[in-house]
This record gives sequence, structure tokens and C-alpha cells, in this order.
Amino acid sequence: VGRVVVYQRGRVWYLRYHEQGKRHQPRVGPNKQAARQLAAQVNAQLETGVPAATSYEPLSIAELQQRWLDHHEHVRRSSVATVNRYRTATAYLLRFVDEVQPLRHAGLLSPVHAEAFVRYLRGLRVSPNGHAHTPKRALRDKGLKFILEACRALYGFAARRRHLPPYTENPFTVIEISRIPDETAKPITLLDDSHQQQMLEQADAWFGPILVTLMLTGLRPGELTHLLVEDIDLQAQVLYIRNKPALGWKTKTRNERMIPLMPAHLTMLQRHLAGRTSGPLFLRQRFGPCDLPSLIHLTSGRLREELARRAVGVDLNDRTTQARIARTLWRDMGAIRPERLRVSFMRLTCAAGATGVTAPKSLRHAFATRLQDANVDPLIRNRLMGHAPANGGGLGMTATYTHCRPETVRRQ
Repeated sequence: VGRVVVYQRGRVWYLRYHEQGKRHQPRVGPNKQAARQLAAQVNAQLETGVPAATSYEPLSIAELQQRWLDHHEHVRRSSVATVNRYRTATAYLLRFVDEVQPLRHAGLLSPVHAEAFVRYLRGLRVSPNGHAHTPKRALRDKGLKFILEACRALYGFAARRRHLPPYTENPFTVIEISRIPDETAKPITLLDDSHQQQMLEQADAWFGPILVTLMLTGLRPGELTHLLVEDIDLQAQVLYIRNKPALGWKTKTRNERMIPLMPAHLTMLQRHLAGRTSGPLFLRQRFGPCDLPSLIHLTSGRLREELARRAVGVDLNDRTTQARIARTLWRDMGAIRPERLRVSFMRLTCAAGATGVTAPKSLRHAFATRLQDANVDPLIRNRLMGHAPANGGGLGMTATYTHCRPETVRRQ
């Protein structure tokens, strides 16, 4: 049929044709008429220069993973942290193929193999924080679902790039990941008013303004540690959460926002700054009024020049090295590390009797819940939290951080 040969082997019909110097021999099935029709379709595509429907480039799963990560790195420009999470998640699939189910190329992974992969994941024991000496435990359902979602996205990329046999279904779609229950989720413990009061009373002069800012703004810890003095507008009494790509930092969702400041909070921040007009809003504890970091007096423009000077000779596509250099710049500016925030926060929660609360993000949950208690408009709540509204104008991701108190349910 034109440039396509239809031939029979046993009881099965095959096609044979050449495309871009490569020979293809796809299997059709036992129906001769169906084979002739598909051959006519492929021939028309070859004559018009369109890639044939039956053509695909087989890749190993390791090669597929690398191309997918390169796509996120250089085309989608996903954050370095996101690319690392995808690499870690899909590495479990590579281990499964090496240890349990050897496959020559990615297109041979079937829904049966995908289900076996789920069983393999449920039998693993991992270190929660990645350290070798941490006591190991089974994967939580949330982590397992993230791994499967990453693998599903990996195979969606493979299908779009013609790395899977024609008419092959994404094996991870058949699993229906959204229907896997999350039965091992860690409970979210909200700090009540008495606990927060005790924490405020026991916080020192350094951590007190930080704690109040987390309570009254719902900031992510990474956003708080990357605030500059110029992000506060004293006249308008607002705090701006801005992306700072020239300084090597962006918000998690890339959404910038403005948060009004209460008068008492604004007064506390002015007293904390003590007339300082540049540098990070919150400095590391070791720095005092007479011992400031060397880069504290540089403006944003001068800081950008300093980062560009430090990054001379670094490949523009090497974002990992660029991120490391940017972290060093923020360190020299005196910025706090998010890990330090967590340690100080845990000390206060333990002193207040809330030993189960270990993450500063719990204050973000409490902030979203107070917005719910006060009947704040959903759009305003999304903007204050830095989330995009869901389709149809719902809370979207903000709903994950919002917890309905029993008294709020009763009142409503």
C-alpha cells in the first residue's frame, strides 16, 4: 500500500515501512482489512511528512526520566526544588525496574506492572528525612500518591513525545490515584489561644517579632526569611510578598501579594528595625545593633550586582549552582535559615506544653482558620494565603489549610 508493506506472520498481520531512515514493523492484529486500512493511513502520513501514527521512539525508563527532568529544567523552568522532588519520586520506579521487573523500554510497562509497583512501594521502609541513621518507616499514603502522580506525569510526557507504542494507555491512569485513601496522614494540631499566649510571653526579643509576624500574616517560613526592609510600606501599613528572581528567590507559587498590617504589629516591626532601612527584615540572632553583616547596607540594586559578580563564569543553565550562590549571598546579608526558625519554634511549643506541634507552618493553618472564623471573603482569603482560586471561585488550596472549629460549625 504505497510505501507501506502489509505482511502476515502466523495469524497476525504486521506493517513494515521506513521513516527518517529507521525501519518500523508495528503489529496490527489478525484482521487483514484493518491492516490494509492502517497501512493506507500510515502511507498518507508518510507522503505528507506527518509523523506516522504507529511510529514511536522507544526509550528506557532511565532515559525517559532524564528527558522529562530536562524538560522541566530547561523548558517549563520548574523550581530547582520541584525538579529534585520529581527526580526522587521517579527514582522509585527505576529501582522497581532494576530489582523487581526488568523492562527493555518504558513502553513495556503495563497496568499490571503499575499495580505491582504500588505493592512494591507499600512494602518499602524509608527514612523520613533522608538521613541514613533515621529510624525507617513505611511510606505514608500522601508520599505514595505523590510518587504515583509523578510517574503518571512522566508517562504522560512519554505519550506526548511518542515514546510509547501507539494506542498504549498511560499505565498509571488505570490505578485511579485520586481514589486511594489517605489513611496515614499526620494530624494537624492547631495552637489554641492559651498556647499562643504562652509562646508570646516566653519568646525573646529576637524571636518575638518573628512569631507575631507568622501569627498575623500566615507567611510561609521561606517567605519570612526572604523579606527585605523595603517590602514594608510604613505609610500604607502593608507588607508586600514579592518574587526576587534577581536575588535567586521566588515564592512557592510565584504569586505575589499584599498583606495589611495591624497597627500594633507595625509598631513592633518599627521598634525591631531601630531605624534600619536596608537588608533582610529579620536578621540571624547573632547580629545586634553594633554587629551587623557586611552586606546589610546594600540596596536591592547593589545586591543584584553583587550576585551577578559572584556568579561570573557559572553556566546560565546550571540552576543548582546559581541557587547555591544565591543562598550564600542571603547568608552574608544576615538572613535567617528556615531550619533555624523551626528549631526556635519547637523550643517555644515544648515550653508551652504543645509538644506535638513541630512546624512553623501550623501558624499558617491557624491563620487560614481564623479567616474562616471571621467569614472573610474566599477571594480575599486566597490572596492573603498566596493561593490561586479554584475553578469556579472556590477556596482551592486554601481549603487544605482551613480547619472548621466546632464552635464555628455550631454558629453557622
